[in-house]
Amino acid sequence: MTPSSRLDTTFAALADPTRRAILARLALGEASVTELAQPFAMSQPAISKHLKMLERAGLISRGRDAQRRPCRLEPQALADANGWLEGYRQFWETTFQRLDLLLDEMKAEKGMKPKGE
Repeated sequence: MTPSSRLDTTFAALADPTRRAILARLALGEASVTELAQPFAMSQPAISKHLKMLERAGLISRGRDAQRRPCRLEPQALADANGWLEGYRQFWETTFQRLDLLLDEMKAEKGMKPKGE
């Protein structure tokens, strides 16, 4: 999977509130499919589809413990998405800082107090 398609899959998985809730639960520690399904009013197969999507995105992994198949959070996919978003955050932060400077200059030209004074 290319980095771009992996990012697409990650954001597609994160777009669903049920999947985000599952990730929030797994942030507390591993859980079985049954435990993950408890708070939702949906069938076991529906939860399994959500888990498959999260697994395909690399956000979770499933192990084997006798009869139990515990799910656990895999942080690397979230770290990759955060890294991608961070580049845009830095861009916008720099852009807004330049805009603040420009506005301060314009206010100074008009004899107004600059921001923060």
